[in-house]
Amino acid sequence: MTKDPIINFLKTKTSRPASLREIANALRIPKNEARTLKRIIKELINSGEVYRTRTGLYGAPEELNLVTGSFDAHRDGYGFVLPDKHGERDVFIPPRKTLGAMSGDRVIARIEREARREGSIIKILERSQKKIVGRFHIEKNSFYVTPKNRRIPFDIHIAPKERGGAKNNDMVAVEITDYPTVSRPPEGKVLKIIPQADEPSLEVDMIIEEYSLSPKFPVAVMEETHAFTEKVSAQGRVDCRELLTVTIDGETAKDFDDAISIEKTRDSFKLWVHIADVSHYVPWDSVLDIEARRRGTSVYFPHRVIPMLPKELSNNLCSLVPKADRATVTVEMRFNKSGDLIDKDFYPSIINSNERMTYTSVRKILVDNDPHERYKYTYLLDRFEEMEELCGLLRRQRVKRGSLDFDLPEPEVLLDIQGRPEAIVRAERNLAHMMIEEFMIAANEAVASYLEGLSLPSLYRVHEKPDPSKIDELKPIFNALGLRTKKTGTQAFRSILKEAKGKPEEALLNIILLRSLKQAKYSIENIGHFGLASDCYTHFTSPIRRYPDLVVHRILKDSLKNRLSDKRIKQLEKLLPEIAPHSSRTERLADEAEREVLSAMRAWFMKDKVGDEYEGIVCDITPYGLKIQLKDFFIEGFLHVSYMNDDYYKFNEERYCLAGRRTGKVFTVGKEVSVRIERVEVEEREIVFGIV
Repeated sequence: MTKDPIINFLKTKTSRPASLREIANALRIPKNEARTLKRIIKELINSGEVYRTRTGLYGAPEELNLVTGSFDAHRDGYGFVLPDKHGERDVFIPPRKTLGAMSGDRVIARIEREARREGSIIKILERSQKKIVGRFHIEKNSFYVTPKNRRIPFDIHIAPKERGGAKNNDMVAVEITDYPTVSRPPEGKVLKIIPQADEPSLEVDMIIEEYSLSPKFPVAVMEETHAFTEKVSAQGRVDCRELLTVTIDGETAKDFDDAISIEKTRDSFKLWVHIADVSHYVPWDSVLDIEARRRGTSVYFPHRVIPMLPKELSNNLCSLVPKADRATVTVEMRFNKSGDLIDKDFYPSIINSNERMTYTSVRKILVDNDPHERYKYTYLLDRFEEMEELCGLLRRQRVKRGSLDFDLPEPEVLLDIQGRPEAIVRAERNLAHMMIEEFMIAANEAVASYLEGLSLPSLYRVHEKPDPSKIDELKPIFNALGLRTKKTGTQAFRSILKEAKGKPEEALLNIILLRSLKQAKYSIENIGHFGLASDCYTHFTSPIRRYPDLVVHRILKDSLKNRLSDKRIKQLEKLLPEIAPHSSRTERLADEAEREVLSAMRAWFMKDKVGDEYEGIVCDITPYGLKIQLKDFFIEGFLHVSYMNDDYYKFNEERYCLAGRRTGKVFTVGKEVSVRIERVEVEEREIVFGIV
């Protein structure tokens, strides 16, 4: 007995919720299988695929006007349910209808106003947060903790015996013992008292605690890790050690997932993308595998990383360090002179990287024509020039098919020897970054299309098309920037991006457009990747730092060796639907933690600059004020209307601007403005501007 016939019956064979007996009779399930039926129904209820009504009947959520998904909470109490099902719009949940759900929880919501896509949460399937960090308070005879994360809109009550010695105003880590309901606040117990963050490094420690990240690995994981030897056997692998091979990464990187070899012939390019064979060391359901699955991803902070795998693997045995034999899985691709893929092959391999190159070094060779750098790597010059040529062909093909060509600046935090931020600048993004990006996209597409062609269960990296209503909401911003498009739907995105190319407001527009898109995620269904205009895409090229890549490696290797029996395929069909949403959640959590650290570093950097004046650019507008990015530093802050004392300013939604009633002064996206640092809230990680 499997779940599929049950779901199919509730979706298509009955016009109303059904009882357990009706399901059993319809599917001709014998009485001696009743216990199995109940177990499967219970699993389906827990996963949100079936809903049990108050009268004890069962139905498919969509037939009951219900939506299953994850809850994204806002600091003001409301939130949105992001549906599991592809193509569905988000559901707005007002503050009093959240049922006590917290950000990241998996929930079921009932849609109450279809036109406005508004509803209420009726069931919480899975809690995402078990621990929070906040400020401990004593008020008369009661104890409570106010969460530091403002998206948690309620306090956690602490019983006297659970205060753990905390004093008034202490910063503490709290385990939630009872989650909130409509009528009852949450309760918890103090796990530890966190020292006052008087250094940026302690602030990072607090964020690690806040997001329940794990710098240390369990003893059993380390014992399994220490059993490995560095020697790699070439048996059963294609020997690629004679190929000229390089890795290209950032200066501070230590976990080298990918290496590149290239060869240009008279009528084609042959590209080898060698990816670290992590699955050689981390088999299914090993202690290492279960821990890596739980973590889901590595989390990167300035000069610090919380790895998915112990550093003995991530920085050594699996890392494609130079002058050392390493086990890899190779994607060998052949492209014609137009950049079309005309042949592909996959195999376990062994490589020996010739050089550990950096993006900066490759830029010096190809862009700056630096004589010293070119002389140092004379034997690789032809290869780098071939990579540059192929990169240009692949990029043109990708843009031609409709890929969104976002070129977003990334912040880079520069630390002094004490670990304090001494500058926050735009990270360099050059030709070398683009080369690696194009080659990794090509490898990911090749693997995805191969596995899909075999009809094997797998994980895909999917990106849904934008909601047309979101595009309509952006039109006032387009108009305010002087951009016009007659295109509708998804074509409007590409049209606006093309029109803004090379203009001063291009970077701001890229950010605004990107925010309006749905997040890419992992799925067992291939619905394509809108942003890349790819019909079939996966993540394969970073198995040291992303768990889905490791899963795809195993499926690919098993398919090449004909190890995927019917039994194994059924196991994958049961396991992958659990791995996909979990991996998406851990990715979002890592992104949030990385953003919090960046906000903290910005606040620490600016805290002694209160009163200083800077030039900035308006990068977003709200009814409450302006979001401004400084020119001198890659830092954003908020200019509240209460600090704009020369007039009363009102938000004009149609023109997407703030306009003064008396002076007629208008602030639009992209406008330059002089600001003063009015206040820096290090604890709140906020920078407040005033207008000059």
